[in-house]
Amino acid sequence: MAGSETRMLLLGAVAMLEPINGYQIRRELVSWEIDKWAHVNPGSIYNGLARLTEQGFLKRHDLVDGAREVAVYEATARGRAELTQLMIRALEEVDPYDRVAFHVAFGMLPLLDQHQVQTSLEARKRALERTLDSFPSPRDADPSYGPPHAVRGLMLWRDSVATELAWLNQTLRDVRSGDLKFAQGEDWGWTPPDDDPGWQMNADREKYRALLGR
Repeated sequence: MAGSETRMLLLGAVAMLEPINGYQIRRELVSWEIDKWAHVNPGSIYNGLARLTEQGFLKRHDLVDGAREVAVYEATARGRAELTQLMIRALEEVDPYDRVAFHVAFGMLPLLDQHQVQTSLEARKRALERTLDSFPSPRDADPSYGPPHAVRGLMLWRDSVATELAWLNQTLRDVRSGDLKFAQGEDWGWTPPDDDPGWQMNADREKYRALLGR
């Protein structure tokens, strides 16, 4: 398993969908194509869940669902605190060469309130502006700076930061105006299609809650 990004993925998936079984977590994360952009092997998810349970970040319930036994997971208070810390750091810290942590955290924005989201994204904006200033501008990149092909490659990194900054400015405007809704329980203006696997997950969640006496 990778480090903090994988921990954030697993804790976030559980926190958003709990109570949830291991197979559902794996199916959900595979649907996000985490093997392509987060460099997580789907086969390692079960080991990751076991490890997070041992560490006290998750709680495992062994339930009997009809004729089968099923392991169901929920996030503990310690796990939620760890997840919040990981998300805030991933949203605010800028690494122009690696945005995996940011993509993980941004996909889980409903787990944070609007004030925290806005605060963290504004912090990221300032960090992006500082990062952009640290790169030479195309005008400043004269031949003495380095080989032409290396300078051109550096400009690609610089342009990717500039592109993200423009995207983030628009995203912040939508957050402030309320056009971008993300809090759990809000009407996002979007409803999953009738064949979306999430409907079955919702039904299973209610069943697990009943079995847990919730």
